[in-house]
Amino acid sequence: MNIQSAISREIFVPNDEKLLVAIEVRRRMKRKGLSFLNANRKRDYSTFLCLSVANSRPAQVLITKVKRYPGTRQFAKRSQWSVEQLRQVDGINSDKDTPEFDLVFDRTSDQWVAGSDAEKCMFVQVLYHACRKYWEAKLGKPSTPGEQKTPGAPENKKSPGAPSQTNFVNCQQKLMGDACSVNMVIYRCKIFLKRMKSSMTANQGRLQREATTAVKASRSRSRSSPSPPAGKKMGNVMRRASQVLSERGERLRADEKTGHFFHGAKQFAEAAQKMALKQI
Repeated sequence: MNIQSAISREIFVPNDEKLLVAIEVRRRMKRKGLSFLNANRKRDYSTFLCLSVANSRPAQVLITKVKRYPGTRQFAKRSQWSVEQLRQVDGINSDKDTPEFDLVFDRTSDQWVAGSDAEKCMFVQVLYHACRKYWEAKLGKPSTPGEQKTPGAPENKKSPGAPSQTNFVNCQQKLMGDACSVNMVIYRCKIFLKRMKSSMTANQGRLQREATTAVKASRSRSRSSPSPPAGKKMGNVMRRASQVLSERGERLRADEKTGHFFHGAKQFAEAAQKMALKQI
């Protein structure tokens, strides 16, 4: 089970909410606070930004901050805002994919860095279309969050007390264009490829650590235990070597399959990206 499925099952399903997207983030700038209060506070937890829809009428679009602390596999819900409280989404750079973005709410603002530029782009894209559908349903007419005004055009005056729509600034046009579905495939492929690469690197490091541990343990046992007969000792060594080679062979075959799948997914992402460029 991946992280998004685990978060959905633990946090959103019990509250009758549907999780649309979840990405891991970290703060780009530390919040100011009293130093003596923050001195002993641990900062090695994981933070996730989640976008969900409440299964109610009228439907509510919610942004939730979820954390997971070290030593536990459970997730904890920390903060939650509605789309009506979200005043601005700043994509930082409208010319290229970057992992940085800002969220400005009524009473607070957060500066985030996503795990990758693809995760940030996917989150902003899903958030934009969720906001658009929400405001269309609420206002009863087509609306575009963050729509820029045309110079010289008459300004539509809002009635007192009318809700202010979310403004999207410094966001790439492709996140709000017609090729959004193709872009989503590309972003998901990029995220998958990065996770596969990280998993392969972690597996290689784990294999090296296990081999080093096995060698050290074997040397320790040979030094501490009395010497068995030469034939028995040689038999034990051969069995151990055969077992290690068998396990390593299975892991190498798994890594080979993973590498083949990784290459296929990369080719698919490149083909999808070429298709997106043709549609733009």
